[in-house]
Amino acid sequence: MTKTIKLISPVDGAVYAERPVLTGPEARVAVARARTAQPAWAALPLAERIAKVQAGIAALNAMKDDIVLELAGQMGRPTRYGGEFGGVNERSAYMASIAETALAPMVAEDSDRFRREIRREPVGVVFVIAPWNYPFLTAVNTIVPALIAGNAVVLKHASQTLLAGDRLAQALHQGGVPEDVFQNVVLDHQTTEELIAERSFGFVNFTGSVKGGQAIERAASGTFTATGLELGGKDPGYVRADADLDAAVDSLMDGAMFNSGQCCCGIERIYVHESLYGAFVEKAVAWVKAQKLGNPYDAETTMGPMAHRRFAELVRGQIAEAVAQGAKSMIDPADFPADDGGAYLAPQILVDVTHDMRVMREESFGPVVGIMPVSGDDQAVALMNDCDYGLTASIWTSDAEAASEIGARLETGTVFMNRCDYLDPALCWTGCKDTGRGAALSNLGYLAVTRPKSYHLKKVTK
Repeated sequence: MTKTIKLISPVDGAVYAERPVLTGPEARVAVARARTAQPAWAALPLAERIAKVQAGIAALNAMKDDIVLELAGQMGRPTRYGGEFGGVNERSAYMASIAETALAPMVAEDSDRFRREIRREPVGVVFVIAPWNYPFLTAVNTIVPALIAGNAVVLKHASQTLLAGDRLAQALHQGGVPEDVFQNVVLDHQTTEELIAERSFGFVNFTGSVKGGQAIERAASGTFTATGLELGGKDPGYVRADADLDAAVDSLMDGAMFNSGQCCCGIERIYVHESLYGAFVEKAVAWVKAQKLGNPYDAETTMGPMAHRRFAELVRGQIAEAVAQGAKSMIDPADFPADDGGAYLAPQILVDVTHDMRVMREESFGPVVGIMPVSGDDQAVALMNDCDYGLTASIWTSDAEAASEIGARLETGTVFMNRCDYLDPALCWTGCKDTGRGAALSNLGYLAVTRPKSYHLKKVTK
């Protein structure tokens, strides 16, 4: 009997989509097709590869109306937000615009005696294991530069967003990327790990949990396969005494609650200078109470369900445990009648929290944030660093020099001043500690999907 993966919609708990899982032999055939097709793709002029990828992104945009509805059905994001197309287009366009420079040879000498240079060669077949929370945004971070650089790409999408993989394949093929050069496959964990262990790929990109990243590393152990791993996060915000309070509240709370808190770089803990703490909490509570939890197809809904009931249960557990340890919840769940004890979860703000509580140390990935007062920069830095993760950190201040100095002391991948929950494609997207390793976007994003190859060409014989 054929094994299938069922996508359960958080909207109503019904099966939204179902796809057959490739067997091990079928998956190996797919990889072999990618490996066979890759050299001809790499031999195309760079401008032609760029044009085909950009045409694929344009084709994806043409599917926007359907995709927005599918996102709501698959993982619960309200349709009012229009999908992920702004970020997809920004990142794809930027990576296309820098490709010629990023992939150009580094010439050490070009004289009548020698030409010495370092070229960038595609790694061959790139394996992208994409997550459900931003199924298009996270995927294009690697898919676009990998294809432009001349690689074939095999995409395994999350079971919660199976249709996103279908759409990406459909769009890129319409744009002119050959079917064997970009393949969307449905795999189980066992086959995924077997393919990696067999050195099937030149590079593996994974976005997901720490546990998942550890499984990828174990599978790749001894193969010398390069990996890029974006794993968990517990991103902090710090509001200094000189911050614009209203701007800080609006952005940080949006960063904490957007997508029902299911953002890689969402804000999960906030530290506020004691002089602003009371006012910040008051305004933050009002901000949250103005949100509407409900059916994501309703145009008035600002927060939909979490992607799966079990994710909501984890957050409820963290909240209950924190309250039992002395934290105070500022939001009455009764104010959000759509909270059904299942995937629909009322947002929450916790005060009187400490770092002895899981909710301030372990990833929540849901609509809850703890807020603590701090005496100044030193205490804020110590608390922001008191975490196993390091993806982004947000500093709110009118002093750019102070933000830069504080940022230099933080164990994080990206430092923001007066903004949060954003990826700048011109900057490297990276993390440290348990958040993982690797570099996506920017010029460095091309280095991940290529390898250096040196040429020492002596033009004379003496």
